[in-house]
Amino acid sequence: MDLWMLLKAFLVGGLICAVGQVLIDYTKLTPARILVSFVVLGVILGGLGLYQPLIDFAGAGATVPLTGFGATLAKGVAEAVKEDGLFGAFTGGLGATAAGITVAIVAALLAGLFCKSAEKG
Repeated sequence: MDLWMLLKAFLVGGLICAVGQVLIDYTKLTPARILVSFVVLGVILGGLGLYQPLIDFAGAGATVPLTGFGATLAKGVAEAVKEDGLFGAFTGGLGATAAGITVAIVAALLAGLFCKSAEKG
């Protein structure tokens, strides 16, 4: 196991999450808007080719946060457009992120089945 890669992933992923926490604590932005902003930022940086060097440097520290999801969307769209033309712009993002979306849906389903909900109060 490469300890240096683990450290880089931890630091970069932690920094991305810390930025999100600072935005939650010191702005009036809602968590939903911050999450959407991170995905859009990842799409923009991924589409411009600026996010790939961060992925190469930090591995999972850059791909696991929502910015990495956005970069994967952009990469999937770019590859699908090369193969399928304009139709790829509509299908590429979902094709590239299908595994992650499926895991999120299954995890939510399992949490709903096995965890008891309660009202806060």
